[in-house]
Amino acid sequence: MDDGAELGWELSTAIVLFHEAVARRLGLSAADHKALGLVTRNGPLPAGALAAELGIGASAATALVDRLERAGYVRRVPDPADRRRVLVSAETGHRPDLGAVFADLGREMTALMGRYDERELAAIVDYLTGAIAILRAQTARLAEDTPPGPGAGPARR
Repeated sequence: MDDGAELGWELSTAIVLFHEAVARRLGLSAADHKALGLVTRNGPLPAGALAAELGIGASAATALVDRLERAGYVRRVPDPADRRRVLVSAETGHRPDLGAVFADLGREMTALMGRYDERELAAIVDYLTGAIAILRAQTARLAEDTPPGPGAGPARR
C-alpha cells in the first residue's frame, strides 16, 4: 500500500486536474473557477474576503474579479451596509451549466461510497475531514510565509 504522502499527492493531483478540466469548459483557470464557486456559495463577498479565502493578494484578487466580470460570471455591487465598499456578486443570469459534469461525478462517487459499510465510511469521513483541515492549515501557513510577489522582500514570520 502507498504511504500517506504518495496517496495524498495522487489525490491532490487528480482533484486539481479535474478542476482544471472543468474550468477550461468555462474558459477560466482552476483558480478562477474556485473563486466563482466561493462567490456563488458564500457571496456576495468583498474582494478582500475573497482574496483571504483564496490566499492571494489584493491585486491578484482584483485581476481575478476582472476576469470573472469580463466573462459575465460576476458583477461588482455596492455594499448595502457600507456604500464605500464593493461586493463581488455572482451574476445569476449567467451561471455556468455544469450539471451533467457534476451529476456524473456525484453518481460515480455515490457508487464508490456504496462499496463500504457504515464503519468504513466513518473512517473515510474522518480521514477526509482531517485531510481538509491539514490542507487548510498548510495553505494558511504558506500564505503567511510567502512574500506578496517577486522582489517584495523577505517572507513575513
